[in-house]
Amino acid sequence: MTKKTAPAKDKISPHANPKTGTGGDRFPIVGMGASAGGLEAFETFFKAMPGDSGMAFVLVSHLDPTHNSILPELIQKKTQMKVHQITDGLTVQQNMIYVIPPNKDLAILNGALQLMDPPHPRGFNLPIDNFFKSLAQDQGADAVGIILSGTGSDGSLGIRQIKGELGMVMVQDEDSAKYAGMPRSAIATGLVDYVLPADKMPEALVKYSRHAFVKPRDKITKDEKKTQNALQKIYILLQTHTNHDFSLYKKNTIIRRVERRMHVHQIDNIEDYQTYLGRSEREIHVLFKDLLIGVTSFFRDPEAFAVLKEKYVPGLLADKPEGAMVRIWVAGCSTGEEAYSMAILLQECMEKMNRHFNVQIFATDIDPDAINTARSGLYPLSISADLTPERLKQFFIKEDNHYKVKKSIREMLVFALQDLIKDPPFTKLDIITCRNLLIYLEPKLQKKLFPVFHYSLKPDGLLFIGSSESLGQETTLFKIYDRKWKIFKRQAGQSNARPVLHLPAPASPEEPPAIKPAEAVTREEDINSFKLMETILQESGTPPCVIIDEKLNIVYVHGRTGKYLELAPGRTDFNILDMARPGLKTVLASAIRKSTSMKQEVVRKGVDIQDNGTFITIDLTVKPVLAYDALRGMLMVVFNDVKKAKPKTKPGASRKNDAISRLEQELQHTKENLQTTIEELETANEELQSTNEEFQSTNEELQSTNEELETSKEELQSLNEESATVNAELQSRLDELSDANDDMKNLLNATRIGTIFLDMDMNIRRFTDSVTRLIPLTMSDIGRPVSHFATQLKEFQIVDHALQVLKDLSTREFEVESRDNKFFRTRIMPYRTMQNVIEGVVVTFEDITEFNRYRLTAQRLSVIMDSKDAILIHDKKGAVTFWNRGAADMYGYTESEALKMNIRDMIPEENRKAALELIDEAFTGKLFDSIETFRIARSGAVLKVWVMVLALRDERDMTNGVVTIERIIQDAE
Repeated sequence: MTKKTAPAKDKISPHANPKTGTGGDRFPIVGMGASAGGLEAFETFFKAMPGDSGMAFVLVSHLDPTHNSILPELIQKKTQMKVHQITDGLTVQQNMIYVIPPNKDLAILNGALQLMDPPHPRGFNLPIDNFFKSLAQDQGADAVGIILSGTGSDGSLGIRQIKGELGMVMVQDEDSAKYAGMPRSAIATGLVDYVLPADKMPEALVKYSRHAFVKPRDKITKDEKKTQNALQKIYILLQTHTNHDFSLYKKNTIIRRVERRMHVHQIDNIEDYQTYLGRSEREIHVLFKDLLIGVTSFFRDPEAFAVLKEKYVPGLLADKPEGAMVRIWVAGCSTGEEAYSMAILLQECMEKMNRHFNVQIFATDIDPDAINTARSGLYPLSISADLTPERLKQFFIKEDNHYKVKKSIREMLVFALQDLIKDPPFTKLDIITCRNLLIYLEPKLQKKLFPVFHYSLKPDGLLFIGSSESLGQETTLFKIYDRKWKIFKRQAGQSNARPVLHLPAPASPEEPPAIKPAEAVTREEDINSFKLMETILQESGTPPCVIIDEKLNIVYVHGRTGKYLELAPGRTDFNILDMARPGLKTVLASAIRKSTSMKQEVVRKGVDIQDNGTFITIDLTVKPVLAYDALRGMLMVVFNDVKKAKPKTKPGASRKNDAISRLEQELQHTKENLQTTIEELETANEELQSTNEEFQSTNEELQSTNEELETSKEELQSLNEESATVNAELQSRLDELSDANDDMKNLLNATRIGTIFLDMDMNIRRFTDSVTRLIPLTMSDIGRPVSHFATQLKEFQIVDHALQVLKDLSTREFEVESRDNKFFRTRIMPYRTMQNVIEGVVVTFEDITEFNRYRLTAQRLSVIMDSKDAILIHDKKGAVTFWNRGAADMYGYTESEALKMNIRDMIPEENRKAALELIDEAFTGKLFDSIETFRIARSGAVLKVWVMVLALRDERDMTNGVVTIERIIQDAE
């Protein structure tokens, strides 16, 4: 097993009960990261989240550092929970929402939020990654990370930390996200537990929280026998589907990860989870990935790498000759960050020593997805938090939304799938790094692995393990170099040690095979072209010749060429220079080179060639083949025999002269060849020097331009994200204002008060529908002077009164009459802005026609109330509904007493029947003259009265009461 994971300690939430260490008050803290499009996602999420979930939410968004954010008040409208903008040192509490302020980075320590200044006010900052890392370190398994809409990759490294501490991760699905960059980058890590739309997240989050924090349950290890039995079956399922054995992993590590998966699925019993695992191949894959969480980074533990670079690697390289092989094995490389860190470290050491070595780094892991990521050499922009700007610039190329490892570093590494437990190791190694893996393995397996490492290393080789790991009892195999950072040297006295696992010693099959010389590439023949060439050569009587390609291989032969060319001994080779007979090779090479460079025919006359102990003289011609697709770019070499005149000198002298002539000829050809070569080299050198200078200048310009563009791109990307967030906030505010405007319009229309707003020049700014009854306005009239319109008002000039109001800034009221005889209370007041600036007037028209009518009625009622006669009103049943002062004086009952009485109570019994019949007739509308009858006063006295009875009618002309006007009849004395 070679996967590297970060220590995921059994933590208790720091603010649960830090003094006692009990977890009674544990609750999840949910970190939520978003960028462009995040406001909509936040609002959707909290609209569906109950206010009593028992969780705390910390919102981190990319905000404009120069703009005051209204995000807290916008979210407050969507939730019952209280929303706070974070202040330094604020303690996190349940059922609360905390929002990061602009231009701040955020961390959490012991449950308290800490604000810090960002490294760059505007540019490439990673506030979500930074907070998620802090949240994971502080809260451990109580941490929850959620990634919502946004561009870029911020948050992807942070969720690795959360998963490494056994927290939970949710991501908004790409389809529902307004901007899918951040969700896509997070999903690509393979570490996400839930991928859901924002409105579906709260339900899943609440279920997870209740199972992991609220619902009381027993530990899955309570029944040791049952747990062990279920774990064995889980090991078998994993080994069957992945071919990897986890039974020698530490039990607590396995149990913590199994328990976390049970929380995700809300499963209480480990046996039920084992059953579910057996039915779901996807869950097996997810559990496998959970067991292999690679919490790694570039130069993790920077001080450890600095010590390795400064103290130990230079000493290891010092005794090696220039160009020697340096072999390194990174076991458990995860997604490759540590392997690339070692490559960068070696490159920096070589540059510092001004020496070059052939570095070969074997990086292995059992996770195919992690290996594929490592092979690609592509990493999110957030790695800038782990690398210095100098290293980013020197060893990485920035492309769209990611960094790519440069080719010079990538070529140092070979990535391969390998199981450290069962696969053979690499050998003859200078360094082995195996960091933060051994801590998860049982001591029994660790004891077997150290001899393997010892056997794989050369004498004086280095072993580099994690700071939390140790050699255990294997102290005889390695010598301690650095106790703090766990750097060890192989013990020279144990050079013959064999690995306990008895694994094969030869180099791993993953090592690259020796590179063989490339075979000559032959052109694809065009049969028709060659046939045409053959016909032309035969018909033209061309001397023997051959056609050669760019690599000087013969591809076509015409005539008999055996006098000039012959196959060389050994492996078959059709290179014309290798086949040239003695005396021809030098001249032929020079002619071919000149013809190739000048693209023209070259002739060499009088060339002597040795043929079976004698010499023949030829004229050699080399010329380009200028036609035909299959022959384009090839050369034709023509051999033309020359007949010599018979010598007149003696035979011996003739042979001597021939020899001298040949030597002189060869010398002349050699001089020409040398001169041509020198000229070509000088010309090529000048051209290369000029080109190199141009390239160097262009490269510097491009590098400078690229740096400027990258900086501008980062700033523009950051500005774009911030602008999108601000735009979303402003759009939300605009929607609110639109709603408020609609509410105000409906409110004004509901009051039925006509209102018109005029600016300082008496132009119409706005009006309500009710005012159109008096002034014929339409929406197209806004901006026109109100004086252009005739009104329905009698003798009332709006403009004159409005100008007077602007002059003295006092409110004026008038009662005016319209041409249809309606009355309006008109009020004119200054129009004041929120800054108390006068920008016009407001004119209102309140219809008081009915009010005036009621006022007149009230005046008449006032006369009735003050009448000295008793005036009563009662309904059909006799209940008194009106009682004036005259009645109170006459009968002694107060108004409040009378309104509780019935008219029957005031009629003597002997007169009651006739009086009631009279009332019934009045209700039918019958008119009566005044009648004489009797009434009983409060004192009990029977009074003789005159009564006038009238029917009281409503607006529908229906009788709804009877009015009686009563006066005491004074007896004549």
